[in-house]
Amino acid sequence: MKKYLLDTNICVHFLKGEFNLQNKIDEVGFENCFISELTIAELLFGVENSAESKKEQNRKNVNNLKLSFGIRIIPITTCLELYAKEKARLRREGTPIGEFDLIIGCTAIANQMIMTTRNVKHLEKIENIILENWIDE
Repeated sequence: MKKYLLDTNICVHFLKGEFNLQNKIDEVGFENCFISELTIAELLFGVENSAESKKEQNRKNVNNLKLSFGIRIIPITTCLELYAKEKARLRREGTPIGEFDLIIGCTAIANQMIMTTRNVKHLEKIENIILENWIDE
């Protein structure tokens, strides 16, 4: 069975109810969808940058997402060696990408998951990553 690591941008659109992502998640099976602990950090950063009037609702939405995924929130420890190798390779090639993007992408590879993202342009630079864009398919 295929397993999917949802990138932060997919989670943001999901929380906003955009792009029929609920249907896509239902199609592949919610039990086959995972998120990185870094995605939680990025979402919480988004909460802190929200307009004051939306901050509390956004915090509740992120907390509900955390509860929904529970044990399917993947730690980054499984990918740290791969991350270091990929970061060095990308730097040597002159094509570095953002730290969190690289760590989340390497988490997908280390856990043999398909990375679902709208950020294909940057993540496709990571060797051996399998990507699906559920928004612009």
